[in-house]
Amino acid sequence: MSGPLLEVTELVAGYDDLPVLRGVSLRAGAEEIVAVIGPNGAGKSTLLKAVHGLLPPSKGSVRFRGEDVTGLRPDRLTRLGLNLVPQLDNVFPTLSVQENLQVSALPVPRARRRAAIEALLELFPVLRAARRKPAGSLSGGQRKLLAFARALVTQPVLLLLDEPSAGLSPQAVDLVFGTIAEINERGVSIVIVEQNARRALAIAHTGYVLDMGRNAHTGSGAELLNDPRLNELYLGGAART
Repeated sequence: MSGPLLEVTELVAGYDDLPVLRGVSLRAGAEEIVAVIGPNGAGKSTLLKAVHGLLPPSKGSVRFRGEDVTGLRPDRLTRLGLNLVPQLDNVFPTLSVQENLQVSALPVPRARRRAAIEALLELFPVLRAARRKPAGSLSGGQRKLLAFARALVTQPVLLLLDEPSAGLSPQAVDLVFGTIAEINERGVSIVIVEQNARRALAIAHTGYVLDMGRNAHTGSGAELLNDPRLNELYLGGAART
């Protein structure tokens, strides 16, 4: 396949005729981490929902692996290799870790499900140790790892991550960002929406700043992280050296 893995062009979407995205465009290449940052209400999470078929766009297009997938149902996108880890409601709290993975593996051909689950437990030893525990009993960081594992068990080529560090302790944030980097090193492309803009840009190959539902700035993660003007506007002060 030539061209970007994901290409979002002039996407317009919103709620109850209230536009949130006002023509947003984004590209993500193979094995790339793309960070999407911006102030509250900029449309970051809405963008992921529109890309993953949870919110039908009114204009624009979404292309994945060269095919137009605009408005396709989430389950069909998951089978094509595009999956989403939402910020909330991303595990079944009353089911065990093992049962969460079994439910998430249902789109995987039956003959490959057990191996797919075992591969994820190998990647996340903390989940193997807790495989019989209810997901609701896990710590915040462990629960986020389970949410990653649930998405990864379908063997996606691109993961959409919505605010993966929200509400976590500093230690759990370190764990989550380290895991994101490791997932990417295994060949999975990632589009991450994050309020912790510095941490997201620090691991991103490309960064997009959204403001008022529109593209405001684009550049490499390092360029955006070290741009004094963007630091003042979006990162809370002067760039760190």
